[in-house]
Amino acid sequence: MWPYRSPGVRCPTMIASSQTTSSTADPAHTLRVAIIVLTWNGKALTLDCLESLVALDHMNTDIIVVDNASADGTPQAIEQRYGDRITVIVNEQNLGYSQGNNVGITHALDTGAGYILLLNNDTIVDRALVDNLLYAFATHARTGIAGPKIYFASPPDQIWFAGGEVSLAKGTARHIGIRHRDVGQFDSMREVDYVSGCALIAKREVFQTIGLLDPSYRAYFEDTDFCMRARRHGFEIRYVPAAKVWHRVSSSVGGQLSWRKMSQKFKSTLRFFARYSSLHHWLTIPLFFAFDVVRIVALVLRGRIRNVTDVENASGSGGDQP
Repeated sequence: MWPYRSPGVRCPTMIASSQTTSSTADPAHTLRVAIIVLTWNGKALTLDCLESLVALDHMNTDIIVVDNASADGTPQAIEQRYGDRITVIVNEQNLGYSQGNNVGITHALDTGAGYILLLNNDTIVDRALVDNLLYAFATHARTGIAGPKIYFASPPDQIWFAGGEVSLAKGTARHIGIRHRDVGQFDSMREVDYVSGCALIAKREVFQTIGLLDPSYRAYFEDTDFCMRARRHGFEIRYVPAAKVWHRVSSSVGGQLSWRKMSQKFKSTLRFFARYSSLHHWLTIPLFFAFDVVRIVALVLRGRIRNVTDVENASGSGGDQP
């Protein structure tokens, strides 16, 4: 039994399963990577994502799709196209980002995965993604979690994420490099405060030590919280620019300035900083929050921010799942 398994949630239905090997029977299991793709009514996006995953250079992977009770035929379309090459787990209800991913993480841990990659369904990955991410673990022994350089899908050379930075005093968790054109200025592998749950890989020992994603975050900051817990247990979080992903932002929560997204983001922001900021930080957090509101409104009016996802400079990222 892994931590953060929600009580009262019935066991998911597995409609297709690739063959798995237990860790005791597979001496190379520590290099076996389980890739978890969470989806909810995103058939076309998910199929595009899977098409890039089956072309990965790294062969020792298990692709696991966790479907949050889609009504658009996503599970059936995956089974028809890929058969038993991809494991599909169907939840009986929409469990949200954290708990939905936890279903897949639990399955991956129970079947002996050495590394687990969480990946948004609205992404396309470079074929060397996994190998480049694993290089960070091989060359930096204390690394527990790593993440790639993430671009906007359009324009494809515009950065969405080049590492994450948290300020407990300011009450912010921002994407480094967001909206910058990539000209090599963020090409150094380095330790960061967090990596985005859009594409986050963690080794097995991290889950064994700190547990799963916290389901109290229904959307946003679950990745930042997970990385914060890992750092407090001595793991390093590393940004790996050689690993690359392209992200179609806002695909499942609404592409424009949606109140739903803003509300979810605000609630998760308060939850995160109430958990980790000290009492004296709250003397400054309201001031910086007010400044960020003014700054974001100004960016919207100037056309610098096209949708809510671009507001990542002022808040945690999290997956774009509902």
